[in-house]
Amino acid sequence: MTSRDFRDRLVRRARRVEVALSPEVIRALEDYVRLLARWNEKINLTALAVSQLDDDAVDRLLVEPLVAVRFLPGGSAQVMDVGSGSGSPAIPMALASPGIKLRMVESKTRKAVFLTEACRHLGLASAQVETARFEQLLARPDLHESADVLTVRAVRVEPRVLLTFQAFLKPGGELFWFRGPVGPDEPVNVPPPLQWRLTSPLVDPRRGRLSILTKTLRPGR
Repeated sequence: MTSRDFRDRLVRRARRVEVALSPEVIRALEDYVRLLARWNEKINLTALAVSQLDDDAVDRLLVEPLVAVRFLPGGSAQVMDVGSGSGSPAIPMALASPGIKLRMVESKTRKAVFLTEACRHLGLASAQVETARFEQLLARPDLHESADVLTVRAVRVEPRVLLTFQAFLKPGGELFWFRGPVGPDEPVNVPPPLQWRLTSPLVDPRRGRLSILTKTLRPGR
């Protein structure tokens, strides 16, 4: 795929959901996809068609994260992404919102190496990669209530997992849960101190939605 083909396809898919992209962001996203395609030939980072880059791959890898950027808090938000794998949604969100400070959590060493190289290659100087299971990070007091936003996709989310996630969120922080089309918009069995705030369609509501859970403030905060 030529750079022009990439740009035309990305802009066309983004326009469908009213996402405007600067030339700088488009170039950065292309660099990310090309790096991902090279690494994906050696290690299994994603099953999506990143070499041919069809519409589904553009939507899942790039446009869905760009839609989620709309919901980020202003300023230099601390964002933790759990199960980062191929780097999406975290890296496209960081490229489109350069003020955020990103921490990616990936337990598989080779994928973590890719994420580290991607951050270096793309100039994401403030991004960090943790090669660990997210449960292991509970032993890190510096990470307790450190994140304004926690993002998660392709991780099985249960009440006990949500309880672990909320430990990393500041009071008032939000969990961005990238979900499929199955199940009610308001997730069931969300444990306190998390509360469901909204569920929004991403590119195609038949394929994916974003649910946002808020960590309630402590009394007196």
